[in-house]
Amino acid sequence: MKKMSGIILPAGMILAILISNIGTFISDGRRLDSLRGSVLRLHIIANSDGDEDQRLKLCVRDALLAEGDSIFGDAESLAEAEAAAEENLPEIVRIAERTLREEGCRDRVQAEIADVDFDERTYGSITMPAGKYRALRVTIGEAKGHNWWCVMYPPLCIPAACGVTDDEEREEEYFSDEELDILRKPKKYRVRFAIWDKMKRWFRF
Repeated sequence: MKKMSGIILPAGMILAILISNIGTFISDGRRLDSLRGSVLRLHIIANSDGDEDQRLKLCVRDALLAEGDSIFGDAESLAEAEAAAEENLPEIVRIAERTLREEGCRDRVQAEIADVDFDERTYGSITMPAGKYRALRVTIGEAKGHNWWCVMYPPLCIPAACGVTDDEEREEEYFSDEELDILRKPKKYRVRFAIWDKMKRWFRF
């Protein structure tokens, strides 16, 4: 009897803790879903992992970021940004292929708007949680190399002298305090988000 009590008591305490935190758990999960559904990521996949193909990937990145305003215009929502990118897919391909040709590369480029599964990725001061996101995906040649990504909407990708950085002022403009907490403190949420995603698959909510 004492042995049974020794099992039931800790189990009850754990259950009580879970129940007391279920509201916060669900709230954080809903916030994660909202965050995933409010950004458009730029995803560029290199032809291969060779040094030259990786360099060309970054050349394409720089060219597309330089034309970001003309591609996305003054989008004020994910839907507007996605529609603008969809309309400008031929121009995106043209810019990317022109850049490659200037570098002496004949690889073809494809561009599409797609749902893409990402691992957890850190970029500048933010870490985007793992999961499925809408993305402007640009593939070069056989697209078998490492990829590069950033957030195109909200417009956080800022070309810089030494590459690309994120715009922390715009982060604070576009994301709520709760969302910034998720983006800047990944360790705090990693386990609970993994559980949240599993629960959604199990219970279809």
